[in-house]
Amino acid sequence: MAALALGLALAADAFAAALCQGAATHVRPHKTAALVGSAFGFAQALGPLIGFAAGVAFADVMAAFDHWVAFAILSALGIKLIHEGWTKGPEDAVPASPARGWALAGLAVATSVDAVAAGAALPAMGLQPLITAAVIGLVTMTVCYAGALLGRRLGAAIGGKAEIFGGAMLIGLGIKTLADHGALAS
Repeated sequence: MAALALGLALAADAFAAALCQGAATHVRPHKTAALVGSAFGFAQALGPLIGFAAGVAFADVMAAFDHWVAFAILSALGIKLIHEGWTKGPEDAVPASPARGWALAGLAVATSVDAVAAGAALPAMGLQPLITAAVIGLVTMTVCYAGALLGRRLGAAIGGKAEIFGGAMLIGLGIKTLADHGALAS
């Protein structure tokens, strides 16, 4: 359940971008949705594995305070998403046409930076890296496919709200991690 919640939270950035990609789609919306979903899902699945590998390299050092690191990372990412959701203006909302090729790859990588950071927190959250990465990738792919199709219909009007919701979910996961490690007990 935590992997699914993490996947949904991390997918918020990508979902907002997928909405914008869908809003810019003029023909073949399902093809655009499939490309966007696949690119974002792959990048989001790879991100936590990279972060986990970096975290494992420093596991002995982090064992005593890993839950605080997880809380700090997840909360910082959550605050970042909430801030971005509140500060985006209409001029940031819709690109002139959907991204393709390297532009799409760059967008996918940019929206998966949070997943890399979250990957370092996986051990503290008690999550299996391969399974969690697969869940995050599949959730992101599905959410972004739907987001691109929804964006085609609704435009980018709800993009910022998705980021605010995702940010709140990440902060909640950080608090849950502290609670699971008894760090909130007094």
